[in-house]
Formats: sequence, C-alpha cells, structure tokens
Amino acid sequence: MTGLSLDNIALERGERRIASGITARVAGGEALLLQGPNGSGKSTLLRVLAGLMPAAEGTVAWGGADVARDREAHRARLTYLGHQDALKGGLTALENLQFWADFNGGSADAALKAFGLAKLADRPARILSAGQKRRLALSRLVLSDAPLWLLDEPVTALDIEARAAFIALLKRHLGAGRLAIIATHEPLAIEARVLQLGGAA
Repeated sequence: MTGLSLDNIALERGERRIASGITARVAGGEALLLQGPNGSGKSTLLRVLAGLMPAAEGTVAWGGADVARDREAHRARLTYLGHQDALKGGLTALENLQFWADFNGGSADAALKAFGLAKLADRPARILSAGQKRRLALSRLVLSDAPLWLLDEPVTALDIEARAAFIALLKRHLGAGRLAIIATHEPLAIEARVLQLGGAA
C-alpha cells in the first residue's frame, strides 16, 4: 500500500497563519493521530489532506506524487468524515446510508448493524440523539474501501459500546494495509504515531 507524505505544510485560516513546518509520513497499515489544543489546525489540516482547501505552503504527496496534480484521483482514494455528521435530517437512518451504499457499494443494512442502529433504521436522522447521529455517520466507514481515512473527532458523543465498534472497524482497516489520519482530543485504543500541533498563533 502506498503511503501519504506531508512536506513542510503551512496552514492559514482567514488569512492568518495558524501552523507551519508540518512534516509527516504515513505508511500502509499506520494511523497518525493529530493532537493539539483548539485552534491549532487539526481540522484545517484534515481539510487540506482531503483536498477541500489548499495548504498555504508545502506539498501533500501520495506515493511520491503531488496530489495537487490529480485532485480527482486523490479524492477517489479517501473517505473524509468531518466533525459535523453530514446527515440529511429528513431521510431515515437507512436512507442516509443507502445513498452511500449506492455510491460506494456494500450493504446499508450491514452498516447499520455494525453500530447497533438496526432498530433505528426507519427513524428520521433529525430526531436521533447526538450519539446516534455520530454512530450513523461512522457507519459510512463500513461502506468505504478507500485506502485513506481522514477522521475528525470520530469518537465524540459515543458510548463505550460504540467506541469499541469504531476501534474494531479501524483496526480492520489498518490490518488490511490501509491508512488513517485522525484528529482527536481523546485517547484511542490503537497503536499510532502522534503529530502534535501547537496552539493558535
């Protein structure tokens, strides 16, 4: 599995430099945890890595090739889950996942079961609790065979059982030689390297 490299990345938010000199390598089978205080650039870095915004400086490369040269190919190799759950409130839990199943393949029913949501399949997403919404968002990962996962605070609002389901899914992903970069304030029960980002400038 090809790896991802970050070379001297600088981040800006609202024309203000918030981080610079970010360099890291993530190989197949590895997880990299992004840690640091609020405002240190964790979410911004994930958005840069997902191709949703440009870095102020530096290069992101996949297999040594600058991802900016073919942004569509890069987006096709990743799944990005932001800190917002990105659910359609008017659709049921099953309908939300069926959209992604139609797009990526896989079984929406199996994805619901992976996070204990089968009994909530027919409920509109808008009436789910915060934890249930997060579990539904994470269920999308069951439908993803993308080699690179970019996850922003994935365990927020999860109970112990749902955290265990997420960790099991993540370990299977990494065990298949794939990569994950995860912004988190909370410890995760996996072997991972840590990239510490400093406070806001």
